[in-house]
Amino acid sequence: MAITYNNLYMDIRQELRNAGIEAATLEARELVCYAAGKTRQELTRDARLYVPQAIEEQTRALVARHLAGEPVAYLIGEWEFYGLPLDISEHVLIPRPDTEVLAEQAIEYVQTLGECRVLDLCAGSGCVGLAIASQAKNAHVVLGELSEGALRICRQNIRRNGLSAQVVPMAMDVMTGPPSYLGEFDCIVSNPPYIPDGDIEGLDVSVKDYEPLMALRGGEDGLDFYRTICTKWRDAMHIGTRLLFEVGIGQADDVLRIMRAAGFGDNQVADDPAGIPRVVSGVLYEIV
Repeated sequence: MAITYNNLYMDIRQELRNAGIEAATLEARELVCYAAGKTRQELTRDARLYVPQAIEEQTRALVARHLAGEPVAYLIGEWEFYGLPLDISEHVLIPRPDTEVLAEQAIEYVQTLGECRVLDLCAGSGCVGLAIASQAKNAHVVLGELSEGALRICRQNIRRNGLSAQVVPMAMDVMTGPPSYLGEFDCIVSNPPYIPDGDIEGLDVSVKDYEPLMALRGGEDGLDFYRTICTKWRDAMHIGTRLLFEVGIGQADDVLRIMRAAGFGDNQVADDPAGIPRVVSGVLYEIV
């Protein structure tokens, strides 16, 4: 039986809602748009047109995969972060609204600096560094990432957003410290792996079975990367460099202690929209 684009969208939205998916409206729209090869504006324009059977079948197949656990961003190969369209693959974490708090905090700081150098460590898709570059035109941003698959996505996203003049991707391993040629940065941001290794198996299927484990595992207590960045990455900082971290639920106090012990002062904590402490930052005051 023929169905219009609008009715297909509403059917999918209700199916996702019945499955308990909070973002059912957004996800239903993205799945229909992807299957139909339409933009959001085109979907609205064509709402009363009938859907070809092949497109309806493809849409419903995508929905079945999503309900089995596969995230929408991986199904359609892209996602939006801080207003930027980003390519996404299984090599990178899916950008989340919580991480926009990290981007916002960094942007507010970097905009006060004028011309400056910014490093996004554990860059993944490059979402945070790219958001900073898009809002601070005097910032020169390096996206530091170990995974070659993630670096490939970084390159694609730099080109896609027209930021090649400001942003460069570089291969680097956080755990070994900065390469000697890297130089110093005025601001370093990082959304590092912070899930305790023992908690991985308890994560939702959509995370543990699809997102890259190397971007999740933070060591026995989830804090390995925070300790390493605060100590081994001093050569990439100068007195006055501001370091900003995204942290997991319940980790803010521990990360604050790590930063203070490593010589970072003027420490600040910012909450995410749910009121959870999500970003911890500080300025390097002394070399200890």
